Amino acid sequence: MNVSISGVHVIVDDPDAAVGFYRDVIGMSVKNEVENGGFRWVTLATEEQPEIQVVLSEPHAGRSQQDGDAIAALLAKGELGSLMLRSTDLDATFERIAAAENAEVLQEPADQFWGVRDCAVRDPAGNVVRIEQA
Repeated sequence: MNVSISGVHVIVDDPDAAVGFYRDVIGMSVKNEVENGGFRWVTLATEEQPEIQVVLSEPHAGRSQQDGDAIAALLAKGELGSLMLRSTDLDATFERIAAAENAEVLQEPADQFWGVRDCAVRDPAGNVVRIEQA
């Protein structure tokens, strides 16, 4: 039996801004968009790993008002965890992100004591995105 990763959810408060970041700045492709119950989620993937999907969804989608409010509050504080990506050219990827209007740089590319070279940014919703050199 093998188990593999098929996708991860990233909660965002503005799906259009998030799609702009993950598609136009990071370089992912939109694979699917679904609307249901007044909410929408967007699925993206990279060319290198099309089987692993990043699903952008809103805090209240499929949740109670109370749970959605709690998630929205954590999102506003930047406390919803992080997404970890890999780039074959970390420096070029970082420069593209740093030049984008809707991203916040947390850490420029640096060698880490655990053996990777990476950078950290926040997406337009405030999620931490760490990118390491492949």
